[in-house]
Amino acid sequence: MENTDWSALGFDYRKTDCNVRYTYTDGKWSDMIVTEDEYIHMHMSASCLHYGIELFEGLKAFRGVDGKVRLFRVEDNARRMQSSAKRLCLPVPSVEMIVNACIEVVKRNERFIPPYGTGASLYLRPVMFGTTVGLGVKPSKEALLIVYCSPVGAYFKSGIAPIRVAIDREQDRAAPRGTGDVKVGGNYAASLLSGEKGHEMGYSNIMYLDAAEHKYIEECGAANFFGIKEGKYITPKSPSVLPSITNMSLRQLAADMGLEVEQRHIPVEELPTFEECGACGTAAVISPIGYIYDMQTGESYNYGDQVGKNCLELYTRLQDIQYGRAEDKYGWCTIVL
Repeated sequence: MENTDWSALGFDYRKTDCNVRYTYTDGKWSDMIVTEDEYIHMHMSASCLHYGIELFEGLKAFRGVDGKVRLFRVEDNARRMQSSAKRLCLPVPSVEMIVNACIEVVKRNERFIPPYGTGASLYLRPVMFGTTVGLGVKPSKEALLIVYCSPVGAYFKSGIAPIRVAIDREQDRAAPRGTGDVKVGGNYAASLLSGEKGHEMGYSNIMYLDAAEHKYIEECGAANFFGIKEGKYITPKSPSVLPSITNMSLRQLAADMGLEVEQRHIPVEELPTFEECGACGTAAVISPIGYIYDMQTGESYNYGDQVGKNCLELYTRLQDIQYGRAEDKYGWCTIVL
């Protein structure tokens, strides 16, 4: 990848050399297939196209300070993918299948792994579709599992910085006991309308409240929310929040820093009491929140235009593990190359 300005990459798809696939037919998974084809041949009546029987994952590979390439928490992503498949009544791939596919994709696309020091990384997207042909809402007996990758740039081009967030009380992202706790496409489609409204108003992200009572903080766009106060790292506990692997990691690192970790309901009225707030996920790791505006009540919460010390330390500690600058004492990284 000569002459590539890695630091200028955004978060978008960029063609690589190949992807890998498995198909499920006649009650069994195929062997892994490696292909250069970026397209899918699918019947117009495939179940994923009509009934949303589709799920995906997202994770990254990093070229470290030592030159080694690390996949971050790939087995956790594989287990979460299994959970999504079970919820959608799709054939469940094994953890080994998913992990092997991710490793193969990284190895075969090594030239697209950004160099250390550019802030860029290789993003992997495992995605699975129900492909049974027919009409009527019923489980899909056939499936297609693909893992592809794309180099992506640093989320914050000029260093980690606070974002502006808006609360939308008029639209719900996911219902209690629905599919909010699994990574399926419908959850993201449901967020587009309020997301566009927020962007038009100058906000980077939308904060959603619980769909049952509209009293408690749930997710922050496509990311988990956390707040810090009185020596505590506090994050929502809800059946409709996706169990973020980044959040899992940050909770452990917060405990290592001496913070008390709480997973509980967070009333929206608690926002003024937080010293720091953030959104966390694979793309940005942490997006510190500098300002929150409630679109319906007109209330606002200002946390300042500087990154809080706890957010910065958590961000640094996690990136140090991902890039091999610190000991991986929890075994989160799989060294691929």
